[in-house]
Amino acid sequence: MPEIKAINEIIEEISSYYQERKKKKEKKLIDEIPEVLHTLVYDSSAETLEPIYFFILDLMNDFGLKPEKLVDNFSSTPGSANFSETGIKASRLQDEAMKIMGSINTVLRSVMNIIYDLKDFKLRLSHYDALKSKNQQEKDASILSLKQIWMDKVDILKGNSSIKAMALGQAGFQTLIDAFLVAKTSEDVEKLDLNDRVKRILIPRIQEFNYWIENSEKELRKRYEIQKTYLKSQVASLQLYSRWVKPYLKATQNLEMKEPGRNANLVNMFNTLILELTLLGKSKLDAKKSALAGELPLEFQDLKTKRDYYSCILVDFNFRAIPRQGTYIGRSEITFRAYALNDDELNKLDKEIKKSDLGDALSLIEGMTTESLETLKEDINYFLKEQEKKEEEKPKDESNPFAALIGRYDKKEEGKKENKKTDEEIKIKPDNWIEKEHIRKVAAKGAEETCFKLFDIYKKSHGMVSFT
Repeated sequence: MPEIKAINEIIEEISSYYQERKKKKEKKLIDEIPEVLHTLVYDSSAETLEPIYFFILDLMNDFGLKPEKLVDNFSSTPGSANFSETGIKASRLQDEAMKIMGSINTVLRSVMNIIYDLKDFKLRLSHYDALKSKNQQEKDASILSLKQIWMDKVDILKGNSSIKAMALGQAGFQTLIDAFLVAKTSEDVEKLDLNDRVKRILIPRIQEFNYWIENSEKELRKRYEIQKTYLKSQVASLQLYSRWVKPYLKATQNLEMKEPGRNANLVNMFNTLILELTLLGKSKLDAKKSALAGELPLEFQDLKTKRDYYSCILVDFNFRAIPRQGTYIGRSEITFRAYALNDDELNKLDKEIKKSDLGDALSLIEGMTTESLETLKEDINYFLKEQEKKEEEKPKDESNPFAALIGRYDKKEEGKKENKKTDEEIKIKPDNWIEKEHIRKVAAKGAEETCFKLFDIYKKSHGMVSFT
């Protein structure tokens, strides 16, 4: 999970509005840009921390902010009860995850072997397909290729009596290989200028080859179809195992403690826990309502902008807790911040958070997929698409069979769109004059007012006098 400090830095970096505010502060024009920041500090050795969090969470919902959690980190001292309990839970989850990951690796190896077999079958079948070609050169070339395969795979099993062994190791049979490659039927053998000994060996071999070429194609096509069906079942198993392992990996990642560094609040033998939480709530600006309320010019009530603007509230929680009988008591520091952000900035924020979330379960699974696996994915899709064409009457499964390995179960077309989505597509464009001078300012003012209301309601409801 990213840190609270990183979230605030990302917001200020992606928003040109807040970059401008920052520059003005550097010029010491602080009076012109009031800092929208409210902090509450609440320390009680009798009350638990959960009610504080849920009170503010419910209050944000009452204001229509629909909060979502951006940061959820914790650090505990080695001597605390929480450290040992969390370690035991994490170990159990890791053991279960490793068992399923072992099954995934087994199935993955099986998929790779099946693909290699299918490629070999596909190459062999291409020779049989060429036999039906109208191009005589292609037909002749395919026959020669099949004769080579027959000599190397079938006839060689006869040992010293095979065509190659006799031609290369016995006197008088030097022309055997060339004659076999030239002749197509028994009649062709009779027409060749060969001695009788060679003809007597060659005629049954030609008949044997023609019989093999007729029956081997049928068997090969059957095996090809069976292998494709088996590939589909193995990929389905891969999907299933990937779905099973994802919750374990996610839960294991959530139980990982953040490196405390030199945080003085954590002393090794104290029974102490540090919690960091961040909530982001946003409320969409309604231009029509704002115009009717006099916040925007009246002609803006029918204004249609290319992107929406939101009044955003960021609430940071810093808890220094003492675990006690399944609950946590201690000191709470709550910071309320107000921002005005548009769609592009929120999308960029979401992307940056995911990028910094290196320990996420999906990232762990993606780490297993190398460039070779991406190539494997293309092969799987190729062979399964080939099978789907023969099953057009049946309902089609549009899901990407290999996407499950990285935790996705999207449709193919959606997956392609996601792959094409790059940072360029969510590049933040500067505000135009209307956005900068009117819409952004109204959204910022709404955020400031809501931010103060949240702060003030919580402070008064708890009868707090000392605050910052």
